[in-house]
This record gives sequence, C-alpha cells and structure tokens, in this order.
Amino acid sequence: MGRTGAPVSALTLGSRALVAVAEREPDDAVRLVHETLARGVTSVDVSDADGAGLAESIVGAALGDRRDDVFLSVRFGDPVDRDPSHHGNGRRWMFRAVERSLSRLGTDVIDLYQPAHPDPATSLDETLDALADLVSQGKIRAFGIPGFPAEELVEAQWLRSGSKSVTATHAPYSILTRTAERTTFPVARRFGLGVLAAAPLAGGWLAGAYRNGTVQPRSPRVVEEPHAYDIGAPANRRKLEVADRLGRLADEAGLTLLELAVGFTLTHPDVSSVVIGPRTVSHVDAYAQASEVALDDGVLDAIDAIVPPGTHVLEGDTGVVLPGLTRERLRGRVLAR
Repeated sequence: MGRTGAPVSALTLGSRALVAVAEREPDDAVRLVHETLARGVTSVDVSDADGAGLAESIVGAALGDRRDDVFLSVRFGDPVDRDPSHHGNGRRWMFRAVERSLSRLGTDVIDLYQPAHPDPATSLDETLDALADLVSQGKIRAFGIPGFPAEELVEAQWLRSGSKSVTATHAPYSILTRTAERTTFPVARRFGLGVLAAAPLAGGWLAGAYRNGTVQPRSPRVVEEPHAYDIGAPANRRKLEVADRLGRLADEAGLTLLELAVGFTLTHPDVSSVVIGPRTVSHVDAYAQASEVALDDGVLDAIDAIVPPGTHVLEGDTGVVLPGLTRERLRGRVLAR
C-alpha cells in the first residue's frame, strides 16, 4: 500500500454490502468475510458509518485471531447517527471515532485510517495533525486522505512530510468514471501513495444486468436510489448505452462484463487494490475469477474508444462535488438562500 510497505491483495473487501447481509443474519455476514479471506483477499476496507457501526462489528467478529493476517483500512467522517457532532474530519470527533472503531473491530491498531470525504468545515492542516498524533499514540499505523479534489493531496504533502505524512488515498474508479486517471493517479504516483480504487462496477452498472432491451434491473441499490438507476431517466440513458457497448465488447472478448470491469481497474499501474462489495459467496467467486483476468492492448484500446481516458460519463459519479464546480464558485458570488 504505497510507501507504507504493507502488502495488500489485488482485491479489498468493502463493508457497505456487508450491512445488508448482516441485517438479515449476522452469521451470514461473518461467513461471507471468512469466505472472502479464504479466496486470498487479505485487505478489508470498512466505514464506521456503514450500518452505524454494524459493518465494523461484523468485521471484528469475523477477523478474530486472523487480525494480524489482514490489512485493515477504516474510513471515518461520514455521519454515523443523527447527532450533528458525530461526523467530520476535525480532531474532536476523530479522536472519539477512532476509539469507537477500535472497540467494534476488536483490535488495538488500525493499519490505515482515512477521512471518507473532504470536509470543507475543517482545515486540512488540523486533520493531518490529528492523524499524525494518532500515529504517535499507536492507534493507527498510517493515514490517507480522499483523492478528490486532487489538489488537496498535493497540499497535504506540502503541509506535512516525513514519516508522519499521507501515504494513501482512495477514489472511485471504473470504466464509467475514469477521472482519477488525470487527477488523483498522477499525484499518487508522484508522491508514492497507495490507491484504493472503489466502485469498479460503477455501483452495479457494470455488473452485467444493464443492457439495451432489458427490463429495469432490481437490486437493493435500485430501491435505495431509484433516480440513480432508472434506465428511463435521461441522465441514465448515456450510461445504459455505454454499459451495453461494454457488454458487447466483453462478449466478443469471451468475458463477463464484471470480468472486463474489474480487470480494467486492476490493469492501471497506480492502483494498489480494488474495493469490492459482494453480497453472496457466488459474488466473491466472480470477483476472484475477475481478478485473474489480464486484458490485452486490443481490448484496452476498445475500452478507450468507448470511454476516453481521464473522462467520465456522469459528473455525479466522480464521488464528490468539486468545490470549483459549485454554483457559488462558478458565478463568483454567494447565492441568496
């Protein structure tokens, strides 16, 4: 994972999907973690906000005496409950949040600790100082910050260097969202940062169900965010068209679309590990098989022709609203509310 020197597997188990499994049957969620580890995955990325701590509790129960064999990454900063003080990247909440995570995970140290998102209410300097203090206290081994906006990664290197500096980052990265190739990845390469690439299936759009002529796919995410997955919505028609073209490309290459999508993200040399979100053991098997796929230049060139390098299909899929693209910044004034 970047210059931390810690080895990580090609795939990292994410925690969001674990919550849906755990809410039905906690033992099934623990078993899913075990099955994932059994297939060679040695890295886990969990958010303390997923299920208001439920995901961390499941991961902690599943790891048990295997903790030393797993690279454990934790993201904090998203709201964990309705208390407005229980979020953000400031020192006050961070020091409470890390203790809660350590307790739920059943460990005395976290390998990588990162804010889930930028926090405009907190100076980056304060966030970095607090994270460095957690390293000094032995609560965490290393820390990172989000990859968007990329200029904050550069600022972080300027503000703090040496042994207690940013060593990793995370960003959404898929064929539908290639923005990181011209923003986050060059900075990560320049400073030797590890990169966790999230959402390789673009939230499910590249799982294989979204093809022209099919009915509206159903999934938990469709229920949670119908506007983001409605294939009849004008904003999603372009995504459906691109997913269908990629599906046809995968068919021609003798691959599933999932294999094409995961293989693509793992091909980029700046990616340390790809975060996956399986809900079943069969999903784990599909991801494991996809991680073995090696895409040749012909297939990669064909992908570039469909979604050019460094671009994205929808701005909203990049993971964060960039400050420079807010109406206030674009118009040069604060709008009346």
